[in-house]
Amino acid sequence: MKIHEYQAKALLARYGVEVPRGEAVESAAAAAEAFRRLNVAHAVVKAQIHAGGRGKGTFVENPAQRGVQLVDSPGDAEKVAGAMLGKTLVTAQTGPQGRMVRRVLVEAGCVIRRELYLGLVVDRNRGKPVLIASAEGGVEIETVAARHPEAIFHEPIDPWAGLRNFQVRKLAKKLGLDAAGEKSAAVFLPALVRCFLDQDCSLLEINPTVVTGDGTLLALDAKINFDDNAAYRHPEWTDWRDLNEEEPAEVRAQAAGLSYVKLDGNIGCLVNGAGLAMSTMDLIMLHGGKPANFLDVGGGADVRQVTEAFRILLSDSNVQAVLVNIFGGIMRCTTIAEALIAAYQSLGFHVPLVVRLEGTEVAAGRELLEKSGLNIIAANDLTDAARKVVAACNAAASA
Repeated sequence: MKIHEYQAKALLARYGVEVPRGEAVESAAAAAEAFRRLNVAHAVVKAQIHAGGRGKGTFVENPAQRGVQLVDSPGDAEKVAGAMLGKTLVTAQTGPQGRMVRRVLVEAGCVIRRELYLGLVVDRNRGKPVLIASAEGGVEIETVAARHPEAIFHEPIDPWAGLRNFQVRKLAKKLGLDAAGEKSAAVFLPALVRCFLDQDCSLLEINPTVVTGDGTLLALDAKINFDDNAAYRHPEWTDWRDLNEEEPAEVRAQAAGLSYVKLDGNIGCLVNGAGLAMSTMDLIMLHGGKPANFLDVGGGADVRQVTEAFRILLSDSNVQAVLVNIFGGIMRCTTIAEALIAAYQSLGFHVPLVVRLEGTEVAAGRELLEKSGLNIIAANDLTDAARKVVAACNAAASA
């Protein structure tokens, strides 16, 4: 789960991380009022969408407009906000379709002496969080890693102890901070780590972290992603979620208890089990196809869930064939077959449907599908299923 920059900064401030003063607003007039309340000579108006690269992004309606702009007066703030709100911002992370801007952050300007990069992720190899730092802030970390890997520093974090004092001193030295910067880092860095651990983050990125004129570290930007698996521990996340920034089909699937991720292919996949889903997509790719989604109905899907899964798959206009690949372990293949038949009869299918069943009562399940009289293409194994669905998709595309 992602949150907006203004929400991330509010959360970081609760932990003692220094952030610029600012207000998120949803109208041009409110942007002007926010500028007045900040009582500063300069401010920045920043489009709020779940994507990075906003400063380099352009608007569909006005390519000369950028997603982050400096303003010098309430009138300028109102004009710039008005040019952003309700418009579609395209960045390197949104894809060509872009995202509509529904709110902007009006934030006090600051004196920037240096720009740094700070980020926290979970390192699967180490089995613990790691703090990533670089003196080359304001640039995509992937670019720095490709050009100057020696400029990136990694500091493993003990999840029970947090960031220790000696680690702060070591990072401060590597980043070239002076005495004032090291003093600020002694508060700033441990606070970032506490937020990451307490809030079950999967990503916390401050790019850039700036060193101001007096040597203080300041989070000029903020990106936070949460681990969805920890949502039960954080009921407050519900209030932070912006459904306008999420894929509608993924929101719909989540409400039905399904795991769904939209992709850019044309073969819909309905599978039970994440590992089986990944294998299914791999084999589709191996045989020349391209998956349109990852959809895991789980081990105990009922007729309602299977029907909703089909609705979600068929709502994607790119889908030209569907592969159902089910292993009946906890659930019998006869139950799965009955659910498939009921869903098919309820919805009707306008694209080819390939079904591969395996597991408990598989023979009886296959017999149910065969006797149903429905236009279902049966597959004997996973390779056979992948070949048949790719062939069916290619035939449908050329028809």
